[in-house]
Amino acid sequence: MIQEAQKPDDATPPKARRVFLFLQGPHGPFFHSLARMLHATGAETWRVGFNAGDQAFWRHAARFIPYRGTLADWPDALSALLDQHGVTDIVLYGDARPIHANAIRIAHARGAKVHVFEEGYLRPYWVTYERDGSNGHSRLMDMSVAQMQDDLDHSDHDSPPPPAHWGDMREHIFYGALYHWFVMFRNRRYRNFQPHREFPVTAEFKLYLKRLLLMPVHAIERRIATLRVRSGGFPYHLALLQLEQDSSFQNHSPFARMSEFLGALFKGFAEGAPGHHHLVIKAHPLENDRVPLRQEVRRLAREHGIGARVHYVRGGKLAQLLDHARSAVTVNSTSGQQVLWRGIPLKIFGTAVYAKPEFVSDQPLAAFFETPARPDKDAYRCYRRYLLETSQVPGGYYARKGRQQLLRQVVDMMLAPGDPYEMLKAGNAAPQQQLRLVN
Repeated sequence: MIQEAQKPDDATPPKARRVFLFLQGPHGPFFHSLARMLHATGAETWRVGFNAGDQAFWRHAARFIPYRGTLADWPDALSALLDQHGVTDIVLYGDARPIHANAIRIAHARGAKVHVFEEGYLRPYWVTYERDGSNGHSRLMDMSVAQMQDDLDHSDHDSPPPPAHWGDMREHIFYGALYHWFVMFRNRRYRNFQPHREFPVTAEFKLYLKRLLLMPVHAIERRIATLRVRSGGFPYHLALLQLEQDSSFQNHSPFARMSEFLGALFKGFAEGAPGHHHLVIKAHPLENDRVPLRQEVRRLAREHGIGARVHYVRGGKLAQLLDHARSAVTVNSTSGQQVLWRGIPLKIFGTAVYAKPEFVSDQPLAAFFETPARPDKDAYRCYRRYLLETSQVPGGYYARKGRQQLLRQVVDMMLAPGDPYEMLKAGNAAPQQQLRLVN
């Protein structure tokens, strides 16, 4: 069931008919700030909240609509909301969770625009803004590099340089822990809420909290492991892991578990890599040990007879390890973009927006480890410039300055008649701002 909110006194003037309905967003206050700026343009903004965490970060109480029904009832409830408020636009973060997948389907049937936010394809100082879908559902999946080059003929802007490091990791972890605290201890009014991930909320909160408290210890551990690799004097290949629960891994890869990927990885390395080469397993920066990765890495490495040649690094800066890597392998991590930017051979297993034949290897894994094919750097630079001129927006969701940087540009992109790709093709894309340090 939906508890209907009262219309606020400062209703949108008749001349403005854009009505934005916000669903679930990134942890923290970004959606609240975005709605406030959209409201300043004359648009009407509403938020559907599915749990106490959603409610805690939305300060427009009169524009908040709590949804306390079941997932099965959600499509009918959403259809009623769209009719009642005359919704023209739906705003959401990530398109794979069931709540959002249903919303996108219904919005398309009614001709409403769907604004999809996601973590940046080019991280860390960019976020992704697209229409209708992201990752494996992005329009980028059907575009060739040649098409991108043709569209870039309409632009003469220089692309900003790549960022050097993460900007808001502490804030990301903090807001994640706070969100799960509200879901754990303030969620009695949302008894039908079902997380889109299978991990219990209580366990999720404990892992976020543990991760936050142990950040100094993990930083020391990470520096030692990185130093051992960099000073080891051996050639090495990088395996870039993802969070097992991420939608890109679960919905756009051939694996259900990270251990399945590791098994295939170690088999290919044992069969193809020269005997003096090593393999460095780099965990995701937000890895919180919900899956015992370190133990699994050791077990599988021993099974394939390569235990002495495998190293595990807990998160951290990728650039330090890429400087001397021979190649990299991943399922479909966005960190593959950093690999390609440096011209390092890359092999992937899943569906990714950067999986273009010009710069991602199609070799069998053993052959790749033996003699990896290098990417076409010119083709990748064209692709990267295309992203920076379209869907990659400077800023971040979590740190205050990152949100400010993001809001300077993304509101105008949402109000534009076409998506970022259409606007570039028409010659009307907004110039991307030169990137500055935002933390």
